[in-house]
Amino acid sequence: MQPKTLFRTAASFTGLALSLALIAAPAQAAKHEHGLEPAHQPVVERTDFVFDVPGSGNGELDKADERRLTAWFDALGLRYGDHVSFHGANGLAGVRDSVTDVVARYGLLTEGEAPVTAGDPPAGSLRVVVSRSKASVPGCPNWSDRSQADLVGAQSSNYGCAMASNMAAMVADPQDLVQGRTTTTDLRTATGSRAIKTYQSKEPTGAGGLQVMSAGGN
Repeated sequence: MQPKTLFRTAASFTGLALSLALIAAPAQAAKHEHGLEPAHQPVVERTDFVFDVPGSGNGELDKADERRLTAWFDALGLRYGDHVSFHGANGLAGVRDSVTDVVARYGLLTEGEAPVTAGDPPAGSLRVVVSRSKASVPGCPNWSDRSQADLVGAQSSNYGCAMASNMAAMVADPQDLVQGRTTTTDLRTATGSRAIKTYQSKEPTGAGGLQVMSAGGN
């Protein structure tokens, strides 16, 4: 009878292990991505820098404040992709226009109302806000399952990392990943068609006829 008892004990342990495996399987399968949409996506973070410019008696930007503002832009490394906007511009149209001229030296345009920042500008001052965004892909690269067999037809842990990381690194304005880009201004339309106009205005290579060649000999 002893062999029979051992067989039943072994069978019980086998059934228990099978039950635990069936319970753990759905929980493990829920962690897998089975679609075409990658789990890794670019994440955009925005940082706002503020600079308060006092208004002058003549309604324009004072020369000393202009130099301070220019030094601040240089310290930030103002570049394409940065958004420059204003807060508290009521009654300071001249100062705002002067700041816009300074921003234009960096090849940028100013925008309308600035995002919400901590506190308010002092009375009679214009707050200049530079918003800078950065795109990154958290968790990439991810080779955690590189050596594991895929028995459920799921995505690899690194699926989508290359495409998302390249997109985050190459995009000039990370805000385009969030808000997109519209064609509501003539400036953007002209920029997009500049290369096409250059190609269309170029004279065709065969317009001058064929070159006459002669073979010389002794």
